[in-house]
Amino acid sequence: YPAPLDGSLCGDAGFDPLGLGKDDLPRMRELELLHARWAMLGIVGVAVPELLERYGVADLGEPVWWKVGAAKMNSDVSLDYFGLQGFHIAGGSGIAIIAACQVVLMGGPEYARYVGIDSLEPVGVYLPGDKDYPGGAPFDPFKISDDADEFEKQKVMEIKHGRLAMIAMLGVAAQAFVTRAGPIENLASVFSG
Repeated sequence: YPAPLDGSLCGDAGFDPLGLGKDDLPRMRELELLHARWAMLGIVGVAVPELLERYGVADLGEPVWWKVGAAKMNSDVSLDYFGLQGFHIAGGSGIAIIAACQVVLMGGPEYARYVGIDSLEPVGVYLPGDKDYPGGAPFDPFKISDDADEFEKQKVMEIKHGRLAMIAMLGVAAQAFVTRAGPIENLASVFSG
């Protein structure tokens, strides 16, 4: 193991060839976990719309993840949530409205993450865990953290799945750049012969 990696972190395999953890390991771990969680959401978000459109479950206008922005800005395509008419995420809104919604929806959680969960207590938000694993009803509704051994297994699975998702997102982005197609179309072309 390199000096800062002593095997105490979940998913720590002693692999740090660039030495990124030598200066501020807790911060690097926090960022790895944050990016892993976003990548796990992202990989589902790029695949599911294309699957729904491909199999006729929903007409989404533009299902390919990297084409949605251009379709929204250059046409009257309505971005319906799960293809439900009238339940718009961005509907007929301009870019300023979409950006304002992002600031409101992401600003609060990102600020809370930045200041730490202890600083939320004065405003009435009490979370029993730590910064990386806040716990409590909103973050642990099935009370997995009550069983310490199971919770450690879940933490290791989360970081391993997150690392895989980060690599998958890199692959999806590279394929989009090279093939100009979505991930499901790329996958189908591999198996279609």
